[in-house]
Amino acid sequence: MHSDATSSDRDASPQPKRPIGVFDSGIGGLTVAAALRALLPHEDIFYIGDTARVPYGGKSQATIERYSVEIAGLLLASGAKMIVVACNTASAFGIPRLEKTVAEPVTGVIVPGARAAVASTRNGHVGVIGTRGTIRSGAYERAIRALAPEVRVTSRACPMLVPAVEEGWLDDPITDSICARYLEELVASGIDTLVLGCTHYPLLKPALARYLGGGIRLVDSAENCAVAVRNLLVENRIAAPEGCPGKLQVALTDPSDGFLRVAERALGLAVGDVALLAVKTAG
Repeated sequence: MHSDATSSDRDASPQPKRPIGVFDSGIGGLTVAAALRALLPHEDIFYIGDTARVPYGGKSQATIERYSVEIAGLLLASGAKMIVVACNTASAFGIPRLEKTVAEPVTGVIVPGARAAVASTRNGHVGVIGTRGTIRSGAYERAIRALAPEVRVTSRACPMLVPAVEEGWLDDPITDSICARYLEELVASGIDTLVLGCTHYPLLKPALARYLGGGIRLVDSAENCAVAVRNLLVENRIAAPEGCPGKLQVALTDPSDGFLRVAERALGLAVGDVALLAVKTAG
């Protein structure tokens, strides 16, 4: 399905000038887009948030695979030169399928986050927080242990954090209390590194740091994903030439303005006009 479309796209324009395609189940992946803009300001980015079908966390693996293929297809049809899965659940369940069906480079947030966690820990005990779906998948545990089998991983689902972010409660006593409730057992277990295993969570870094203090290092999967993207662009010789400012284009599959405003304000993103796209169902 993708090979014919992507080959015609490759013939139509030079790869380096094509955009980086980024998708998430909703709008939380704009933290990845912001990290990409900061690290690669000369690259064009096309971001799709599948807001019509968010959240992915409670869906089956087969459904998440299908959604991932469908949204990646929209990005490829728009000329994306690589696919960045800016969603932890889709990274856990969708990337293996995408790697088999997409000719362009594909990366997600889990493996870069796992690499950074292994590099960060000093006592060999890493904590992971995320949505129920991501934690249930065990993807971070597998990725970390594949890199360093001796590292102990303690995970905690934190389902109330995403709603707090989407309400804009980034600096609020309620959010501080929620963070404390979720993190208390992780801190007591002796972790020295905490992976932010949801793309909403980088917006909560100040709140998390207020509770954790300076003794526990935070691993931001969004920032580490951006580094992985830069490396893939160089390895595949598809990096855009420096000197010309890149642009960010955002499209959603259903209107959503609440968290979009929060993200613009907190991340400093100039989102501009947002397009609405209809999802083309796979097969």
